[in-house]
Amino acid sequence: MSRKLHEKDMGTGVSRRTFLKGCAMAAAALGLSDELVPKLVEAATSSKRPPVVWLHFQECTGCTEGLLRASHPDIGSLILDIISLDYHETVQAAAGKQAEEILEGTIERYKGKFICVAEGAVPTKDGGIYCKIGGRTALEIIKDVAPKAAAVISIGTCAAFGGVQAASPNPTGAKGIGDVLGQKVINVPGCPPNPIAFLGTVLHLLTFKRPPELDALGRPLFAYGRRNHDQCERRAHFDEGRFVEQFGDANHKKGYCLYKVGCKGPVTFANCPAVRFNDVSTWPVGAGHGCIGCTEPNFWDTCSPFYERLPGIKMPGTGIVTDAESVGKKILGITAVAAGIHAAVGIGKRMVKGNPEGNK
Repeated sequence: MSRKLHEKDMGTGVSRRTFLKGCAMAAAALGLSDELVPKLVEAATSSKRPPVVWLHFQECTGCTEGLLRASHPDIGSLILDIISLDYHETVQAAAGKQAEEILEGTIERYKGKFICVAEGAVPTKDGGIYCKIGGRTALEIIKDVAPKAAAVISIGTCAAFGGVQAASPNPTGAKGIGDVLGQKVINVPGCPPNPIAFLGTVLHLLTFKRPPELDALGRPLFAYGRRNHDQCERRAHFDEGRFVEQFGDANHKKGYCLYKVGCKGPVTFANCPAVRFNDVSTWPVGAGHGCIGCTEPNFWDTCSPFYERLPGIKMPGTGIVTDAESVGKKILGITAVAAGIHAAVGIGKRMVKGNPEGNK
């Protein structure tokens, strides 16, 4: 079937304008120049859509819901138009034996060519019996499917790092996909992640035939290369020493910094302030709720209690703080994931100061 761009729609309800806008948004998020947008469009409109096997394990399906309910432009429809979603337990019509036959057939037919997207953590304790699909454990399924894929994408923090299932005491032995496989995969964390982060990753794979540049935790740098703290509209208040003391107080109403009431923006690498979720005009911090660090490993343990401030930080006084970067480093140093985060900081700085891929 021809996949030419039509003025009114593309056969799936995605208008040409929406399609081009979506590709442009992804290019901007990737840090690519405008000249490369046509290349993304060409890759996205290829007649050979990459088959995708989407696996569900220990999760709430929020990542899928976040993609399918994405708005303006309709990123969900755009993603479904770019890829061939051959197996997805949430949206497929097949069930039971028929569904399992489709999974097996897709893997056999496209071995080495399909993209494996995993949503949810994988329990490993007691042989993985705490999550089963079609009579097989999640552990068996991911170890069978992933090695046969051209690329593996862990979508959401559960798949990337274990999520809430892996929180202490982790009774099922839940782990992220990369840890289960013992290899580096593409991690697109978030609870749920921004659809643009996933779209940009897929478009990069299609366009350049390789993953985007990743940080030490396997996260695409275009989406996770900077801290929320450094992009936040409340950062000036932090630098000037203006803080919310408790929710609902006068400073809260003035939009002051939320650090004292638990915001984890200083240790969280994501693009939430820059690329608003589902194209809405605000984000949690902008709406008055602190960041909870959901893109970070073990955030349920290292970033909680969510409404208590991070310890070990020198509070800014009045006047402009000249050592904001060193303050941020002190915060990073007290977390359990310091090694991975510091590595990401270094790569992020090089990306900002140097030459991001494609941004000539």
